[in-house]
Amino acid sequence: MFTGLVEAIGRVVAEEPDRDQVGLRLTIQCDFARDLAMGESVSINGTCLTVISHTDTDFLVQVSHTTLRLTTLRQLVPGQRVNLERAVTAATRLGGHWVLGHVDTVGRVQSIERHGDTRDITVLFPEEYERWVLPQGSITLDGVSLTIVDARANAVRVTIIPHTLTHTIIGEWQVGTAVNVEFDVLGKYVEHLLVPYRTPKEV
Repeated sequence: MFTGLVEAIGRVVAEEPDRDQVGLRLTIQCDFARDLAMGESVSINGTCLTVISHTDTDFLVQVSHTTLRLTTLRQLVPGQRVNLERAVTAATRLGGHWVLGHVDTVGRVQSIERHGDTRDITVLFPEEYERWVLPQGSITLDGVSLTIVDARANAVRVTIIPHTLTHTIIGEWQVGTAVNVEFDVLGKYVEHLLVPYRTPKEV
């Protein structure tokens, strides 16, 4: 589990097909690589992945064909920067919201509006996910916990403060950028628990 508070920005130093030629192996350079352990979970642009080896300067993760299909990780190239967060511990302050690193869909930046030092960014996503968004609710974009300012059938608008622009890769987004989207898990569980109580018409 993660909080959506980006811990560091890493850099892709290598990407190569996995041994089965279906998945992918990514080598990520970052400051905390030496502190990682085999089997540890790391969020890369909001996607929970497992460390399979590491050195003092970088770590290696294996990306399955399913993850490649559901996220933007297949588009990463050497030299590209990524948002990183290690899994929370029992003593970690939960400053964002509950983030699983299980990407629901890929969205796309529709617009970026400047308001002084802040940015209002609108991200489009498939309309089927509308039920999981609400104004002032939480959403995770490329691993960053954000508050939804406005929501409509297939889009959310978020306001990005200067700190987030400079300490994540959001400052590099442009119109058309593809981003990993994870909706608040609380809404998913509530919806699932209510299924037995819906009328046939509601289902």
